Amino acid sequence: MIDLFQQSNFKSHAGLDLTWKIECDAISDAEWDCFAKMIMEIETRQFSEVIGIPRGGIKLQNALQKYVSGNCADPVLIVDDVWTTGTSFREFTEIGIIQSLTEDKGWFGWCIFARTLANHNVTALFQMPEVKK
Repeated sequence: MIDLFQQSNFKSHAGLDLTWKIECDAISDAEWDCFAKMIMEIETRQFSEVIGIPRGGIKLQNALQKYVSGNCADPVLIVDDVWTTGTSFREFTEIGIIQSLTEDKGWFGWCIFARTLANHNVTALFQMPEVKK
């Protein structure tokens, strides 16, 4: 069994030194399906397709696939497991093929956990509070 929350020093995708990790490999397929249902109870926008940011977003992509609208004019839903700084979303949406998929119809995003405040285009199911400085 893998712990979902782990105390360990590691480097984030954006290169930040972090002291704890959300290990989404600990989440079962049934839990991914539950997250998808939770998102769909909140999300009012339709989406023409769902694309998971490799590697963390693939399980959520699979769980949300059944909610695709089938209307090619609807925006694209881009998903990931954890938002730390937004680097993964920014880099992924700047890839040429993703830009060409979204340039006419746009995109919006969802993640399960956000370690910092997500931007206006991405919604987190579970959001850490803002760190007071």
